[in-house]
Amino acid sequence: MAESNFIDYVKIYCRSGKGGRGSTHFRREKYIPKGGPDGGNGGNGGDIILRANRNMWTLLHLKFQRHILAGHGESGSRRMSTGKSGDSKIIDVPCGTVAYDAETGEYLCDVTEDGQEVILLKGGRGGLGNTRFKTPTNQAPRYAQPGEPYQERKVIFELKVLADVGLVGFPNAGKSTLLSVVSAAKPKIANYPFTTLEPKIGIVGYRDFKSFVMADIPGIIEGASEGKGLGLRFLRHIERNSLLLFMVAADADNIHQEYRILLNELANYNPELLDKRRVLAISKADMLDEELMEALAADLPEIPHIYISSITGYNITALKDLLWSELNADGEYKKSFEGMTHRNLDIRTVEFEDDDDIPEDEEEDEVWDEEEDEDFDPDFYYGEGEEFEEK
Repeated sequence: MAESNFIDYVKIYCRSGKGGRGSTHFRREKYIPKGGPDGGNGGNGGDIILRANRNMWTLLHLKFQRHILAGHGESGSRRMSTGKSGDSKIIDVPCGTVAYDAETGEYLCDVTEDGQEVILLKGGRGGLGNTRFKTPTNQAPRYAQPGEPYQERKVIFELKVLADVGLVGFPNAGKSTLLSVVSAAKPKIANYPFTTLEPKIGIVGYRDFKSFVMADIPGIIEGASEGKGLGLRFLRHIERNSLLLFMVAADADNIHQEYRILLNELANYNPELLDKRRVLAISKADMLDEELMEALAADLPEIPHIYISSITGYNITALKDLLWSELNADGEYKKSFEGMTHRNLDIRTVEFEDDDDIPEDEEEDEVWDEEEDEDFDPDFYYGEGEEFEEK
């Protein structure tokens, strides 16, 4: 089977640019043999910038890009010329991408809105030239600042799908079938567990040209928060959903018990998921009659619930009304992810290929050598017998 194009986490070595060295040049012109210092400042090193792009849905474009290096700043030069700043590198990622330190798992930043930019690694500042150190008592400084060093770090980029409604349920609960009915998405549907191996997203049309986004998450089983099944890898996508739609099949032995198991797995993974609004949909309701529905309703959890059948279309419109009502329960619905608290990443749960190949920086700092400057006269600038102190 061909490898999936849905890549939701990658590890990349990132390095910003170092600052250029300040110049220690002295002015040399006709009739002005002792013109004094005129060395310029070094250029700043380039930054590593993370930018959200709404036109991207996966991290596939970064899978084989193992190193991202920003440009170094150039050294300053004569006539107080500032060196050219290094080129910054912009990493375009889908909205909802989170960055973690690959060594410690520490949360670094995330981008959620299109065009949002975050400086992941700051480039080094360029050093000051000798012109900046000239004073009335030190009119010919023969020293300049070196540029600041670069920053480097291995970073894990993890995609968390941005969706309004997330489908949560055991395998074969009818999640993919529902998504295919309410949207134009074409998820794989089959009569065996774990048919869905990656999140699927669909746009659900509503009244008056309104719409919301629904995401189908691979089936969760008991113990998913501990790494069983596919749950641990894909549970993170639920963290971005504003509303959780729990789906339990009508032929389940105990609907309430299955709901509690699902809720417990979410709580073990991230307790903040319990603060999200929840709706329960009992799928495959075409197997039930009204009398049996009333009997089952007495033992359902105390959250909004509805019986649906994706095959016959029973209560599908009512489900949309219920979801839209819950999304707008606190007024007009507006996506907001500012209050979300990110946990540090457990790097033991994420496997990557070994990559110890860190590119070496072969550029050397330019060092001014007074012996190569034939016009430099230390006796003129510093006086006979006067020693120079490095600062």
